[in-house]
Amino acid sequence: MRKTLLRSAIPLALLMSAGTVGIVASSGPSAASATRHPQHVITIPESDKFTPYQMTIHAGDSVTWVNTDTDDHTVVSDDGFNSAGHRGIDQLIPGTDANHGTPGTLTLRFRHAGTFVYYCRFHAHLDTDSQPVAPGPDGGIQDSNGNFGTPMSGVITVVASHDDD
Repeated sequence: MRKTLLRSAIPLALLMSAGTVGIVASSGPSAASATRHPQHVITIPESDKFTPYQMTIHAGDSVTWVNTDTDDHTVVSDDGFNSAGHRGIDQLIPGTDANHGTPGTLTLRFRHAGTFVYYCRFHAHLDTDSQPVAPGPDGGIQDSNGNFGTPMSGVITVVASHDDD
């Protein structure tokens, strides 16, 4: 399995299929782009969750995931529910242990209205109805009561762009 490490110190821009999602790892947006297209942040704390779980943004805005956990996590699209044109995303976000003490980041720019449902492949999997569920006995962290917890997932709702307001 090939893993791609994205580091916040290395500017990188990739264009995903059909130009629907831009993946950028950088130190931050320029003042001009931040004014025109706001950037939103989802934090991954040490408790294996995406915070906030749900976010509403405008088409053209960017979302940055910041992994402050020591463990690696991923952002994987749940293509069964994504209507914003974002398919096939499976990006590793390195934890501080794998990234020389620095939180790993991933930035996606959302160009189309719709939904983006995602999960961490290390801490969730999809059931037969494409619903994220906790990993169960084949993975994940089990507490002292035998519970595998809540699946690590999230939802971004993308509404019409600011220009359309």
